[in-house]
Amino acid sequence: MDGWRDFVAGTVGGFSGKLLDYPFDTVKVLLQTQNSIKSPITSSPLASEKDAMMNKSKIKQRPPVVYRGAIHCLTHTIRTRGFFSLYSGLPSPLLGSMAENAVLFLSYGQVKRLLGERPGHELSLFQLCMAGGVAGGIVSFVLNPFEVIKVQMQVLNSAALDGSRARYNSVLDCVIQTVRNEGIVKGLYRGQTSLLLREIPGNICWYGVYEGVCMSHIPEGGSKRDLGMSVHLLGGAAAGVAYWTAFYPADTVGSQIRSNPTYSSRGFVNVFLEIYRREGVVGLYRGWGITAARAAPSHALIFAMYEYTLGFLGD
Repeated sequence: MDGWRDFVAGTVGGFSGKLLDYPFDTVKVLLQTQNSIKSPITSSPLASEKDAMMNKSKIKQRPPVVYRGAIHCLTHTIRTRGFFSLYSGLPSPLLGSMAENAVLFLSYGQVKRLLGERPGHELSLFQLCMAGGVAGGIVSFVLNPFEVIKVQMQVLNSAALDGSRARYNSVLDCVIQTVRNEGIVKGLYRGQTSLLLREIPGNICWYGVYEGVCMSHIPEGGSKRDLGMSVHLLGGAAAGVAYWTAFYPADTVGSQIRSNPTYSSRGFVNVFLEIYRREGVVGLYRGWGITAARAAPSHALIFAMYEYTLGFLGD
């Protein structure tokens, strides 16, 4: 019966973290997909086959890089489209983050109980890591539709700098067009493999690092409930960096598959190798710096609010 507390606390944590995190997530996605933005074929994810054939010869050349780095991307976006453009498409990822963390913490709690966790019997760090990996695999199927809509709103609306480029009127319009033209599976679950490869190792590290930090600060004879908020903030910050470092290229590949019709029907390995051949390791890790930097405060807030809400609900 403890599942509902995990669900509610995860929802609160996800909401808090996403509000702080989202502008930097927009910068990350723009950096990952900047070569796609300059390609004529990426004016819309629903580009016709005729348009694709007409532009086929143009995309063979490596497009010029738009942004010199995270700071340039951030300042250029604010200067050309205003500060609130960094929140383009926020409703989808905000709801997605709430759903993601609710299901993630619920799944994590349930798996821990299945592994034998109960009052007076704590799991090992290895078992906690495995519980995190299972929870990450489960939550990927909830998260992927939100990721598809988020990336399309961030990238394609950011590319709409002139009247010739298609753009969505709203998040709902983006969902309707995607489902209508591509279907639910091919449209909303595009890039599912890359998300699994991000979420499973990512959450093994996320929960492993967080729980490890907490374990190292538990006083002798005490428990996790004796820890102060500062420990939860420290553990969450370290966990956030670990999560995005675990297998960041999977996120880069996923962003390309979700935003670029050139890659939408291709497999994970195929796109991974294409990015590597074209841009090398730098291309696979583009945007990692700002992602890790923003992960520290946002994930610290997620865990802190999760633990605070559990305490408020009488955990």
